[in-house]
Amino acid sequence: MSQTLHRVKDAYPTRTGSDYAVLDRPDPVVRGTAADGPIDADTLQGFEARGYLAIEKLVDAEELAVLQAELRRMSRDPGVRADERTIIEEKSRQVRSIFDVHRSSEVFKTIANDPRVVGRARQILGSEVYIHQSRVNFKPGFEGKEFSRHSDFETWHAEDGMPTPRAVSISISLSDNYSFNGPLMIMPGSHQKYVSCGGETPEDNYKKSLIMQGAGTPDKGTLTRFADEYGIDVLEGKAGGAVMFDSNCMHASNGNVSPYPRSNIFIVFNSVENTLVEPFGAAEPRPDYIGARDFTPAG
Repeated sequence: MSQTLHRVKDAYPTRTGSDYAVLDRPDPVVRGTAADGPIDADTLQGFEARGYLAIEKLVDAEELAVLQAELRRMSRDPGVRADERTIIEEKSRQVRSIFDVHRSSEVFKTIANDPRVVGRARQILGSEVYIHQSRVNFKPGFEGKEFSRHSDFETWHAEDGMPTPRAVSISISLSDNYSFNGPLMIMPGSHQKYVSCGGETPEDNYKKSLIMQGAGTPDKGTLTRFADEYGIDVLEGKAGGAVMFDSNCMHASNGNVSPYPRSNIFIVFNSVENTLVEPFGAAEPRPDYIGARDFTPAG
């Protein structure tokens, strides 16, 4: 079901031309209970405190092989490479990300709507959920580029019109994540604070930010204070595992100069009670393949 965009009160101002600021988060993190899904009470409490949870084994070896084969197929398909939903590294010309895979691939559509995934998202967000965004990310050995430290919600709020951080992401590992091949790094507890970023959003910012993010990244002083206060967790894990994290977690990943590639499927679930309105910090919303406006519940 589609929805006409409209304007609502902004509780998370950003990119207004003002200086950077750190604001308290007024919205809750976990809205469900242990009785609502597969996540136990202790893990939910950990998610509330740290902003993320790790799943050691989400898919089995046979399922993983199917996902990996689809990843290889898509990355080698000239049609996929030429599609606007595919992001290419400027220097190496290698595929960085392929967006909207839950609609372009039956394999990734299946895992994105799997009860093991959707059930956890519903439990954390306390409602039905829809898929705001999906993509596969590639970090080839020796040449995989970094993702600068940022809060996803800040971008989704400013450029897509997501009202509040009532969204959760899951990153399913399609290769082993070592400390040295560019794994996800999260500042645990940082999701409880919101960084209002300075400056304004350039026109068609997504065309550059999907390759290397600029607008919407916190200043170095704020990141230093956050690192001192929260620390940085480096999330290693085997292929087939997953990490779920709150949309407002401050996170990043280093470039991959190791010989070992890193790849994952990344799915964002937003509450059906938190659907998109007009962007809060951009003149126009980003394309639907980046921020979906089909709010049909997943699963």
